[in-house]
Amino acid sequence: MRALFLIPGDGLQQLQAFPAVAATAEQLGFTIQVACSPEQAPLWKLLPVVEKLIPFSFGDATLADWANLLGSVRDPDFQVAINLAPSRQMDLMLSMSHIPTRVASSGFSATTRVSEPPAGWGAQSLAGYLSPVGVSLDASAFRLAIQPSALAEATAGLPPGDGPLLLLAPAGGPTDWPEIHWQQLPDRIRANLPSLRCRQLPPATVATASRRAAEIAASDVVLASDPLTIELALYCGTPLVALGRGSESLPARDGVSGVAPAGSLASLGLDPVLQALGLN
Repeated sequence: MRALFLIPGDGLQQLQAFPAVAATAEQLGFTIQVACSPEQAPLWKLLPVVEKLIPFSFGDATLADWANLLGSVRDPDFQVAINLAPSRQMDLMLSMSHIPTRVASSGFSATTRVSEPPAGWGAQSLAGYLSPVGVSLDASAFRLAIQPSALAEATAGLPPGDGPLLLLAPAGGPTDWPEIHWQQLPDRIRANLPSLRCRQLPPATVATASRRAAEIAASDVVLASDPLTIELALYCGTPLVALGRGSESLPARDGVSGVAPAGSLASLGLDPVLQALGLN
């Protein structure tokens, strides 16, 4: 039996669906297919429980795209559809499928309607979509499985030494934490911790997500404002300080903290970041 997840949106929205997809596969014993935009498809290589990806451009799908999607989902083995992209067109498509249980926040094709996800960490907010099919979600407990070969390759590229490794991952752009602070931070830390190793990476992309996950897993702590890096760090279980993310948008667990709300990083100094890292 199979479950279908219809997931629109960017890379962050795809990553935040990982725990829900993994929980469905584990608890129901279903194989999983995911419909997402073609540009985001490489991210799902990080989650082996996904049997098949169905490329679908939610925002500008043609009639041919809808016909191809319908052809893909009329497999009688589909028992559940989790629809995160309700629309009249999606309702028409799902109503012509053979899927008996269809969960969405709205739409005439839904056999179960759920409330819009509450504010908070996006990964955990999907719990309401899973409970109607008997799946419980503890997104904070989800972990990515990093291939040993990828971890070994990432470890080989680390700065030499035996001190703790701090991975820096700025988002870049005019609203990010100022570049001068990213540059000054390692020296401020080394004043009290001379053995610190530090590596700064560019923003993660869909194409580099697998390697970024391995680099995060090989690190001792991550300081990031880059959204994909933040989410990957949460799933790797690596201690994380997330810049531009309030505590309400992160899981409440040891080793995870947020500093400054989004939009306020340009005025954030070094001291609050050092304090969040436990180094002030």
